[in-house]
Amino acid sequence: MSTIDTLPPLRQVIADHELSARKSMGQNFLLDLNLTAKIARQAGDLTGCDVLEIGPGPGGLTRGLLAEGARRVVAIEKDQRCLPALEEISRAYPGQLSVLNADALAIDPLAHLTPPIRVVANLPYNVGTELLVRWLTPAQWPPFWDSLTLMFQREVAERIVAQPGSKAYGRLALLAQWRADARIVMSLPPEAFTPPPKVSSAVVHLTALPEPRYPADPKLLEHVVAKAFNQRRKMLRAALKGMAPDIEDRLIAAGIKPTDRAETVALEQFCALARLMAS
Repeated sequence: MSTIDTLPPLRQVIADHELSARKSMGQNFLLDLNLTAKIARQAGDLTGCDVLEIGPGPGGLTRGLLAEGARRVVAIEKDQRCLPALEEISRAYPGQLSVLNADALAIDPLAHLTPPIRVVANLPYNVGTELLVRWLTPAQWPPFWDSLTLMFQREVAERIVAQPGSKAYGRLALLAQWRADARIVMSLPPEAFTPPPKVSSAVVHLTALPEPRYPADPKLLEHVVAKAFNQRRKMLRAALKGMAPDIEDRLIAAGIKPTDRAETVALEQFCALARLMAS
């Protein structure tokens, strides 16, 4: 019998500690320990890894990560009400769980982690995308993490893995796919959560590439992509006209038709355009 089986069911934990999910914190608790263990397994072999978890709540995924053999879990939890429940898990796994009572957007957890590091989280809906963008845009690459295994609203997950020509394709897809391999590995219906959200959810697994897929200056690429998608219904020669007087020539040199729209342009072409804009 694993240690996780000696802990009480999550519904009992929530009742004992009077933990009701708060919409203001983007909380939706996942209570099925079979599902939390399955999510933990999507992160791969965790033995020998430190794991960063954001928003553990009553600790369902935390228990899955520890049961799957994580060397250590550092969990950042803003909601003080959840700390006693997490302390129970910490006692069951001595020395393997550290809980930081803090805002994930305001704390640097690296002092508490030892590489190799994987990030695994059922992210609070209200901060998920912002955290992902931060992890994808560090000052130096490769990043501190080897992989990200993250739960999002299904719509956000589809934006991360979207391909050119789809409605979901945009800045988030380009940002993620420039520096990582990204794929959806699980889907979860609303009824898997307490309380059930209004939308379905999905788990995305991102593996960091040793270097970006194509060469480009990060800030310039981000600027070009932002300009292109801020007016995504316009032809690129119009959307980007303020960037250079000879923008049509540069678009053509990058293999892009001036009449193309941003949603049809591949990552490799955007990187080529960013390099041409830098020259």
